[in-house]
Amino acid sequence: MYKDRIELTSQDILEKDFKIDTRGYRPQEVDRYLDLIIKDYDEMTSIIRELESDKKELLEENMHLKKEVRNLKTKLDVIEENDSGVSGANADLLRRLSNLEKVIYGKE
Repeated sequence: MYKDRIELTSQDILEKDFKIDTRGYRPQEVDRYLDLIIKDYDEMTSIIRELESDKKELLEENMHLKKEVRNLKTKLDVIEENDSGVSGANADLLRRLSNLEKVIYGKE
């Protein structure tokens, strides 16, 4: 996903050769700085991979919770159909389901 937006790899930076003029930069100084850039670039790539993995896990968890809510709603509908009056246990179940929906969907 991000590879399409990043032009250089750490290997590209490492292998970059600069032309040296008579009054050019010191090659050792440039090399030290490029080493620092490469280290940061590799760390950034690692962070992106970790974030993508975390994002995937969160999406899977979100899908699981949505499925669970749908199943609970279905069970609740079946219970309500079988029971003409709402007893104390059913009222408690409705409150719990409502609280779960608020947490998942962020509704007030």
